[in-house]
Amino acid sequence: MMYAIEEINASPALLPNITLGYSIYDSCDIIPRGIEGVLWMVSGTDEVVLNYRCYAQAPLAAVIGDSASSVSIPMTNILGIYNYPQISYFSSAMSLANRHNFPTFFRTIPNDMIQSLGLAQLVKHFGWSWVGVLADEDDYGQGLSTIFKQEAQKLGICIEFLEKVPILYSESHTHRIVEVIKTSTAKVVVVFSWETYLYPIMMEIDKQNINEKIWIASEAWSTSSALSKNQVFTMLTGSVGFAIHRGEIPGFKKYLLGLHPLKSPNDIYLRIFWEEAFKCRWKNQDILPETENSTLSCTGKEELGKLENTFLDVSNLRMTYNTYNAVYAVAYALQNLYNCQPDKGLSLILHYMKNVHFRTWAGEEIYFDENGDPPALYDIVNWKPTTSGDIQYIKVGSYNSSAPPGKELVLIDSAILWPGEKKQVPLSVCSESCLPGWRKATRQGQPICCFDCIPCSEGEISNSTECLPCPDDQWPNERRDICPLGIVLAVLSIVISVVPKSILGLFLWYRHTPIVKANNRQLSYVLLCALTLCPLCSLIFIGKPSSASCILRQTMFAIIFALSVSCVLAKTIMVIIAFKASKPGSNLHRWVGSRLPNTIACLGTLIQAGICALWLGYAPPFPQNNMNSQVGKIILECNEGSSLAFWCMMGYMGILAIVSFVIAFLARKLPNSFNEAKFITFSMLVFVIVWLSFIPSYLSTRGKYTVAVEIFAILSSSAGLLGCIFFPKCYVILLKPERNTRDFLMGKGSSTNKKK
Repeated sequence: MMYAIEEINASPALLPNITLGYSIYDSCDIIPRGIEGVLWMVSGTDEVVLNYRCYAQAPLAAVIGDSASSVSIPMTNILGIYNYPQISYFSSAMSLANRHNFPTFFRTIPNDMIQSLGLAQLVKHFGWSWVGVLADEDDYGQGLSTIFKQEAQKLGICIEFLEKVPILYSESHTHRIVEVIKTSTAKVVVVFSWETYLYPIMMEIDKQNINEKIWIASEAWSTSSALSKNQVFTMLTGSVGFAIHRGEIPGFKKYLLGLHPLKSPNDIYLRIFWEEAFKCRWKNQDILPETENSTLSCTGKEELGKLENTFLDVSNLRMTYNTYNAVYAVAYALQNLYNCQPDKGLSLILHYMKNVHFRTWAGEEIYFDENGDPPALYDIVNWKPTTSGDIQYIKVGSYNSSAPPGKELVLIDSAILWPGEKKQVPLSVCSESCLPGWRKATRQGQPICCFDCIPCSEGEISNSTECLPCPDDQWPNERRDICPLGIVLAVLSIVISVVPKSILGLFLWYRHTPIVKANNRQLSYVLLCALTLCPLCSLIFIGKPSSASCILRQTMFAIIFALSVSCVLAKTIMVIIAFKASKPGSNLHRWVGSRLPNTIACLGTLIQAGICALWLGYAPPFPQNNMNSQVGKIILECNEGSSLAFWCMMGYMGILAIVSFVIAFLARKLPNSFNEAKFITFSMLVFVIVWLSFIPSYLSTRGKYTVAVEIFAILSSSAGLLGCIFFPKCYVILLKPERNTRDFLMGKGSSTNKKK
C-alpha cells in the first residue's frame, strides 16, 4: 500500500498537485480492534468522538482493508453510516455482496460464490462425478460448500460425503474425518478450508499413509507454504486448486531492497521486521523491548539482498497485488472526482468509486459491478514436486467470469501432473458408464451416480442411460447403440439419386458438344432420368408395409429398371448399326436415327409393364404378419402374392441385361468413335453380377433383411450403370475438354498425333 501511494504521488499523470497520505492501524484480525481502528480513522484522533472528524487537515478518502471478512463486516457497517468507501483485498464472503446491507463496500478479490461455481466446473471438466467435500465449520467453509453442492447437482456430480473441519482442534473429530476419507470410494476430495484448520487433518492423513486421493483446493490453501514446504505432505502432490490471481508490480523488488529503518525512523513495523530478519536488536531500549531471538546489536549495515524469506519474494504476489490495485482504484476515483466536480470535495467519492474503471500496466481491467465485486479472475495451480522434495504450485490454467459463457475455464490439461507423477486424468466415479446395449438402473437409497447396468431388450438401443426402441423400419446394430439400417439405406438412396440428376444438368449445359451428341443424346437424357428414379424407388421398401406400398414397390422397381436396361440395350444396338452403316454399300442407313432406339426402349419397358399388370390382376402383393420366421416375433412384411410372377419379372429383366451384355461384349473392339460399347459392357457385367448374387441372398434371408438385400441390389446396380457409362464422359467434359471434339471422337486426332 505504501509503495502504491508513493508511486501515485510521484506520477505527473495521476492526481497531479494532490498528495495522498495514509494512516495504518493493525486490527490483528480481531473484530473489536477492527472497530476501534475504524472509529479512530473516522474521527481522526485517538480519543474517539462520534460523528465528528477532529483532524481537518487531511480528509479521509477511503479505507483499505480488512483481510478477514469477519472484521470487514462490522467495519463497513460503521463506514457506511458516513459514506466512506471501504476496499478490501481479501474479504471474499458472499454476504458482503449484499448492497442493501453494505452499500459502501468494495473489494479487489472475487466473491467466494464465483469460486464455488468455478470449482464445480473444474470437477466436471475432468469427468469426475463422485467426490467428497471437506469444509470449515464457519461461514467461509459452509457458504462455499453449499454453493458448490448446488452447482454440482446441476452438473450431474454426486457428493459421497460432506464433512465439517473443526475450527477448534478435536482429536476425535479429526480421526473420524480421516476414517471417512480413508474408507470412501471417491478419489477426489474438494476442500474449502484455511490451512490452519486443515493442517491437523493432513497430518493424520500423512500418518495413515493415504496417498491415492486427489485434492482440489480452494483459494484459502491452494498456495499454502505450510502445507507445501519441508517435504511433509508429499501425498498432496498432484493437487489442483483455485488461487488468487497472481500479478506483477513493476519496481516493487527494488523498492523493498531500498527499505531501511534509518531512512524511515518513524516506521515501527520496519524496525520490528529488521530485528526478526537479522536476529539482532536495536540499541534504543525505549523503542522496542528485547526479543527472545535477539543476540546481536543491529548496526544498520545488514543487507536485505542476502535474506531468503517471503518478504523479498515478488514472484508470487497475490493478496499483495490486490492491495496494490485497491489503492489505485481509490486514486482513479479521486482523479475522476476532481476532473468533473473539483468544488465538491470528497462528498461524492462514493459515486466515483462505483464507476471507476481503469487498466493496470499489464492491461488487466479493474472495475466494480453493482455489488462492489471485481471481475472474478482466478489462477488454476497444480502442485508439483521440486528437486529439493518440496512442492511448488505451477499455473496450469485460469478461470475468468467475464469470459463468454462456456469459455470461463481455460486449462492446459497436458501440463497437469497427477498423483504418482501420472499424466492421464484419474477416474472418480461411483459406477462406470454402461456399455452399449446396457442401461442404468439406479440403486435404491443411493445417489443417481451409483447404478447397476442392465441389458436392453431385443430391438432396443441404449445411450448408456436408458433403452430406446428402434423405429419400425430400423433395427439395432451389434453394439446396440444406433438403429442404422433404415436411415442408412434411405440416406444412401437419396445421395445416389442426386448424382444422375447432376450429370443430367451437366449434359444439358454441354448439349452441343460432340461427346454429348454422340450415340443419341435424347436417349442419354431418358437413361439419366431413369437412373435418378431407380434409387428413389427403394424408399418405398422402407417403412411399415401397407397395401399401397406392397403393390408399388415391386412394380415401380420393375418398370423403372426395365426402362434403364432397355435404354442401355438400345444404345448398344445403335453402336453396331452406326458402325455397319458407315461402310460403303450398307443398307442400314435407314435405321440410323432416333426412331429405332426409342422403339426398343419403349417396347422393352412395355413388356415389363405388361408382366406387372398381369401380376397385379392375378395375385397382387399384400401386407401380412409373418409369425413363423422368428420365434417370439411377428414380422410385418409384404407377401409377393405370386412367386411365379415375381420371378418372371426378375427373369425378364435378367434377359434384357444379358442380351445387352452379349451385344456390348461383341462390339467392344469397334473403332474409337464407337467405344461406348466398352463402357456398356462393364456396366452390364456389374449389373448381372449384382443380380445373380441377389438370388441366393434373397432366398436365404428372412424379414427385414430380405428387404435390405433387395435395396442393396437396387442401389448397387444403379450405381454400376451410372458409373460405368457416364463417369468417363463427365471426365472428358470437365477435365479433358481437348478430347471433346469431333475429330478426336472420329479417331482423327489420334492418327494426326501419330503422324506428327
